Amino acid sequence: MNEHKLYMVLAGCRPPGRNTEQHDVFFGIGKNIKDILPDLFNFWPEAKKKIHLDAWREVTQVAGCAISIVPHDLFKTSVVNDSKLFFINLGGYKKGEFEEFHYKMIIAAANKDLAIQQAKQSAFYRHTGFTTAPAHIDDKFGIDVDDIFEIKDILPTDIKNKYHLVITASSNTHQDILHLGYMPLNKL
Repeated sequence: MNEHKLYMVLAGCRPPGRNTEQHDVFFGIGKNIKDILPDLFNFWPEAKKKIHLDAWREVTQVAGCAISIVPHDLFKTSVVNDSKLFFINLGGYKKGEFEEFHYKMIIAAANKDLAIQQAKQSAFYRHTGFTTAPAHIDDKFGIDVDDIFEIKDILPTDIKNKYHLVITASSNTHQDILHLGYMPLNKL
């Protein structure tokens, strides 16, 4: 049974005119990791298909919730709970380091406020930053922290129109496998 899955990838490239490698996170749905490549290329056209992956994961479990993909025509609202999947990109600093460090999280929560509360409990948030450069949720400044992304909203439009993300409580405690390291697309 080769069902569709949600994939999270950390894509990298050095677009023309840039001095350093750039990165972005992309979410896609496919039967395997290669299925999402056309949508990844559309997501980052400036890369001119000269993209590599630095990390990817098949998203199947998030904090006691099982994640599955259901085509619209098979979706039943009775299977849905009140949780949503959120992608949060935390940013932080270390004294004496000329860098902004990042920690990318997927959180299952009923709403953005609860997702942010969970993110603020992470070790990264609590231990990365100092008085003049506190840890923060990227794209937000000061106390107003509401610009995180519900994953269903940042999927490619054609994928959003075909599939639903279904989040159900699960007693399974396995962690998703993180595939890490420089991965040219032709080696996937």
